[in-house]
Amino acid sequence: MLRQPCSIYQFGIFLFTLAHHPSVNVFLGKIKSFSMEFLIEKHIKFFKRCTQVLPSGYSSLDTSRMTIAFFAISGLDMLCALEETIKETDEYIDWIYSMQVLPDPNDLEESGKRCGFRGSSTLGIPYNSSQGSEPRPGFSFDYGHIAMTYTALSSLIVLGDDLSRINKGAIITGLRALQKTNGCYTATYQGSESDMRFIYCASCISYILNDWSGMDQNKATEYIKQSLTYEFSIGQGPGDEGHGGTTFCAIASLVLMGKLESTLTNKQLEKLKRWCIQRQQSGFQGRPNKPVDTCYSFWVGATLKLLDMFHLIDANCNRTYILSTQDESMGGFSKWPQYHPDALHAYFGVCGLSLMSESGVRPVHAALNISQRAVDHLHSLQTTWLRENEV
Repeated sequence: MLRQPCSIYQFGIFLFTLAHHPSVNVFLGKIKSFSMEFLIEKHIKFFKRCTQVLPSGYSSLDTSRMTIAFFAISGLDMLCALEETIKETDEYIDWIYSMQVLPDPNDLEESGKRCGFRGSSTLGIPYNSSQGSEPRPGFSFDYGHIAMTYTALSSLIVLGDDLSRINKGAIITGLRALQKTNGCYTATYQGSESDMRFIYCASCISYILNDWSGMDQNKATEYIKQSLTYEFSIGQGPGDEGHGGTTFCAIASLVLMGKLESTLTNKQLEKLKRWCIQRQQSGFQGRPNKPVDTCYSFWVGATLKLLDMFHLIDANCNRTYILSTQDESMGGFSKWPQYHPDALHAYFGVCGLSLMSESGVRPVHAALNISQRAVDHLHSLQTTWLRENEV
């Protein structure tokens, strides 16, 4: 049946709606004024400030300070400015280790379930890792967090640490305790939300430590498979709406496990690729009919990279959108043009540019979400561990 032509009134309503849609309105309002130059020195200064002092608006994120530190440290690494900017590397490494939750030697089996890294000293009592590893007072209320463990380990690798002070066995024990019977993970042993993000964190932790005994991979891959939606994206869990961020978490996890092709069929993968490609408007959106957002240039872009489909994007259009969100005075990126920059979007804006081989930005490892330079360091550590085990 042919559609009836719309009236002039209806067409006017359409134009009004389009003009006031966030993804169009903020972009058109900025497009004539932003610089097409990638202001790398501004972004270096932005990440450096994030390692030193943050505005009061970040106070609500104090319990996740480890993640903010990761964005800043890894962001400087991506911009080839880590060594020249952070002179007190040992102090940063010591601070990260001070957030490690260690087992009680008098109750290793039960206390090991709490182990990992916390987000900041707000949630526990830090210790001096150079003076032993005895638990501190109040230990029974001290829990690691799976996302903080992932970002802590990633930051240590980026900083060039050898992970020698990691209690690997305790982290794996803690990880194993977080997996639910349906294959997903909770964030903390005490109990919290559970979804695809934490399967990704568990996969990264297992890959970094080169030990997958903290994960029942069959259950985890089944959870991912059950989270595939009717449109062939992947949601937070079975029955949930598909999303660019959780699609990345699922695909990156399968790649790290080496189980992508054995978990999803060729038909499913082809339709998933199509869904990801369709998320590009100017930049990338996380879901259909949503505004584009800087961070999805990484989440969806990295997914396409892992699926060997990134070459099909419109790179110039994507780069133009990302640069429209950079703050030309203080550095950093925001989610939309004319919005305040923040650490998360600043980091993923840089990583999104890295996927397109932006000059002055290091190649990003699409699955682990850190620089390829840092991953090369990790692989050298893993080779050393293997030789030591053989001896």
